[in-house]
Amino acid sequence: MTLAVRVPEELSARVPAEQRGTGLDRDAVRLLVSRGTAVSHHTFRELPRLLRAGDLLVVNTSATLAAAVDGRIGYARVVVHFSTRGDDGRWAVELRDPDGRGTTRARAGGPAGVEVGLPGGVRLVLEEPLSARGDRLWWARVSVPDVLGVLRAHGRPIRYSYTARDQPLSAYQTVFALPGADGAGSAEMPSAARPFTARLVAELVSRGVQFAPVALHTGVASAEAHEPPYPERFAVPEASARLINAVRAGDGRVIAVGTTAVRAVESAAGADGVVRRAAGWTDLVVTPERGVRAVDGLLTGLHEPEASHLLMLEAVAGRAAVRVGYEEALRGRYLWHEFGDLHLVLPDALDALDAPHSSDAPDPS
Repeated sequence: MTLAVRVPEELSARVPAEQRGTGLDRDAVRLLVSRGTAVSHHTFRELPRLLRAGDLLVVNTSATLAAAVDGRIGYARVVVHFSTRGDDGRWAVELRDPDGRGTTRARAGGPAGVEVGLPGGVRLVLEEPLSARGDRLWWARVSVPDVLGVLRAHGRPIRYSYTARDQPLSAYQTVFALPGADGAGSAEMPSAARPFTARLVAELVSRGVQFAPVALHTGVASAEAHEPPYPERFAVPEASARLINAVRAGDGRVIAVGTTAVRAVESAAGADGVVRRAAGWTDLVVTPERGVRAVDGLLTGLHEPEASHLLMLEAVAGRAAVRVGYEEALRGRYLWHEFGDLHLVLPDALDALDAPHSSDAPDPS
């Protein structure tokens, strides 16, 4: 689905919420709530009273990598975005040009055989496009086995031009992030979980809201291309699968925190809607035609109107609800992107309770 709306540049969240004023924390963002086509406005700190005992939040525990590394092709400067590690030791990468403002712009991919010099004498050689759909991402061979060590020593978080300045890697880690046993992580932050704080999690638990951890290691999603997602590594543990099934069998709602959590859970759900332990690679693209089998609702950031993620929102809530929600977000001047505001999407059929009244709290941003 493409929405016939344009997001004004000034609605891009240029810095994290906690840097917008004294005494603010990550949860100082706004929350738009859609129940079908009914919309209400809140602050994110109100989330505990917007959910109910027995609800389940599915959270992505993937940690964010310092996935951007400076390099050179001959005398030309480039920036390498490391996306995904393959089973054969190669990495899917995107090459980008520095834009002179501390960020990057898209460049043509390839060709095969191009060699990129990285810090410390490390070399990277492009071998073949990741997909026949385009040549933005390439499989590349790196001259040292410890690529994660290169990222730790010389990398920084991937940053796009709508942000104001570089941020430390800690700004891109969510409260749920756990280091992978093999060092695996996400090229870009699973950003829907960023506004959660330890205090907010404790309040949710005290009100009877449960959490189910899953993992999906996100690759590079180009700011320009809006392509469908590529295969990504995921894992749904046995305990989380059982908890999801138990909540679905009762009166609770399974609410995914982020589109990455949806992709992980739905990749582990059978045609019967039962979620089973699963791990490996998923190429699932959740669309309205495929629908969702195990997820009832979605807490997500605001994506560009052309983004493929909107198909997933439509699968959860329906086209009319997504359109009304985005129109209301624009009207209310919500902030977009990974440091921006949040959108809680629930379909009509699941809203057995009366919708809470809109908040009169001031805009914390």
